[in-house]
Amino acid sequence: MAGIVLLILGLLYLLIASRARTGAYKVAAGITVAASLLLVWGNLAVGFIGSEDNPANLLYAGALIVGFIGAILAKLQPLGMAKALFATAFAQFAVPFIAMSIWRPELNRGVLMVIVLNTIFAGLWVVSGWLFRRAGAAGSRLGQQVA
Repeated sequence: MAGIVLLILGLLYLLIASRARTGAYKVAAGITVAASLLLVWGNLAVGFIGSEDNPANLLYAGALIVGFIGAILAKLQPLGMAKALFATAFAQFAVPFIAMSIWRPELNRGVLMVIVLNTIFAGLWVVSGWLFRRAGAAGSRLGQQVA
């Protein structure tokens, strides 16, 4: 399973990075793919909420779907990708709170660690979105210089 995930995400990176005009776009694509890989791998291996068998972990697919649909709608254009990744960050950050509202766990250190972990992942999506936005701004400056 790990090999399939690595292959798919490696091909996804090549597809996205091939559209790059700037280094910021390539780095943003790399962070996006790496965060996706870590999210899928971690969830399949141990699960972020409880064990890997906990149905609450399926909520993470929603965050990835938000990013995937956003990337399709953006047609991999940098400013659209930035918006898609900011939406993904919001979806990622919301996962533990949605899970808590549905399953009502006892508030303990484990719940706090899940919130911290989601905040870190949301931060990765925000950094990637910021880099895509920067790539879009650099691309528009390049277009103005050529014209």
